[in-house]
Amino acid sequence: MSGERWRYIVINYHPLTQSPITPHLMNQSGKLIIFSAPSGAGKTTIVHHLLSKFNNLEFSVSATTRRPRGDEQQGKDYYFISQTEFLHRIAQKEFVEFEEVYSGTFYGTLRGEIERIWNNGKHVIFDIDVVGGLHLKRKYAEKALAIFVQPPSLEVLIERLSGRGTDTEDKLSERYAKAEKELDYAPQFDVILKNYELDIACKEAETLVANFIGL
Repeated sequence: MSGERWRYIVINYHPLTQSPITPHLMNQSGKLIIFSAPSGAGKTTIVHHLLSKFNNLEFSVSATTRRPRGDEQQGKDYYFISQTEFLHRIAQKEFVEFEEVYSGTFYGTLRGEIERIWNNGKHVIFDIDVVGGLHLKRKYAEKALAIFVQPPSLEVLIERLSGRGTDTEDKLSERYAKAEKELDYAPQFDVILKNYELDIACKEAETLVANFIGL
């Protein structure tokens, strides 16, 4: 085999999905669209709507230490992992951002998740808590569009959270207090999207995303 040249490519794998990641081939033009809001403001519904409209968007699956709710699926809605594993991944610097959103309950964005989506030639869309969204915006700057979804009022938000029927009274009280504080962060985002009428909010979100990714 004299005279032949060999080139070795090291392929890394996403720690949870096991999808191959080849950093040298990553889509350097990939962008991040961040939707943040207090729980119950409607950001998840808007994100799902956008995913049905744009085939060049892919949802960033967050890691969390909480238990699944309802029909949530591992690897689709969240990566459900133990607190021990979460803390280990923090120590290994595998998170772009993370936060203890509620006492003993962690959420975070894995660096490998963003790389995987960009490597597929798509833009990343997030459904993420308010503090996490601002961390991502600061880190990725002009490559990220940070949108705050504003509910009609705190009273409407509380009504929506109560209607879910998935939390204890103590947990609901914790969510109410957190939501009230999170509404104060709205001015720090690039855009405040008012979700007073869902259909209108979804249409406005479509326009924002299309303009940002250059469609």
